[in-house]
Amino acid sequence: MHRFLIVIEKVNNNYSSYSPDLPGCVATGATREEVEKNMHEAIELHIKGLREDNLSIPTSNSFAEYVAVK
Repeated sequence: MHRFLIVIEKVNNNYSSYSPDLPGCVATGATREEVEKNMHEAIELHIKGLREDNLSIPTSNSFAEYVAVK
């Protein structure tokens, strides 16, 4: 099993998402739930394509943290 960080951004009237560890793997959706589902599917397809091309699956090196400032 592989785990990848995804970043979800609210953009105008919808959401977009990407994974820093999988360049070019992106998804959009009308709701946060939809973009999460679409991104999950996009990652599955991305990994499938890497395997079909006999390429290695990247290691997830990204992480997220909130920083509080006053």
